[in-house]
Amino acid sequence: MSGPQCCENPPTLNPVSGSGHVEKLGGLDAYVSGSPDSKLCVLLISDIFGYEAPNLRALADKVAASGFYVVVPDYFGGDPYDPSNQDRPISVWIKDHGYDKGFENTKPVLEAIKNKGITAIGAAGMCWGAKVVVELSKEELIQAAVLLHPSFVTVDDIKAGKAPIAILGAEIDQMSPPALLKQFEEILSSKPEVNSYVKIYPKVSHGWTVRYSIDDPEAVKAAEEAHKEMLDWFATYVK
Repeated sequence: MSGPQCCENPPTLNPVSGSGHVEKLGGLDAYVSGSPDSKLCVLLISDIFGYEAPNLRALADKVAASGFYVVVPDYFGGDPYDPSNQDRPISVWIKDHGYDKGFENTKPVLEAIKNKGITAIGAAGMCWGAKVVVELSKEELIQAAVLLHPSFVTVDDIKAGKAPIAILGAEIDQMSPPALLKQFEEILSSKPEVNSYVKIYPKVSHGWTVRYSIDDPEAVKAAEEAHKEMLDWFATYVK
């Protein structure tokens, strides 16, 4: 179950944030940035706060500026988690928005992306989205995976993954504590057929890559370091 850290520092959602646009892809609304002419796509799978988070869309625009076609689907059908709604705590909300549903909803999105002429797809997932990414990796539906402060991801998930994977975790994280990430690293080191990278960022908390204050220089710097590592991973394996 998503813990308190999954719900901390909720973003102020803005449906018109970002320099891209929203269109239907595979039955879902999706924020899209960059040109499909690149033939290379990065799918960004949000945390529980959804695809209207300004920092997430800014990250999409940054990835697009590196030459990728970027897609950020609305997995929650206009119903992201709202911490101010006391009648619908996370334990209730998650029943309507399980990662298994997210995984199934991704398949038609991927088909729609491929129909645009895209030839390689990488996927990055934050928190809730990380579990969807590992499911895509198991089915070999993506060419590369990045998990950022993952939630729900298990040792068995990592054992079953097939795509090159980078895991970027936080030192202060109840959902995926450093000890669990070390287990992931040990498993991946025993799978030489799967290229992998695991890093635990010091002095940051769960959610740091997208739920930072733009007015906090240190938080911005820490997020940007992770963004660069994610981009480097995709530049290497999404070709």
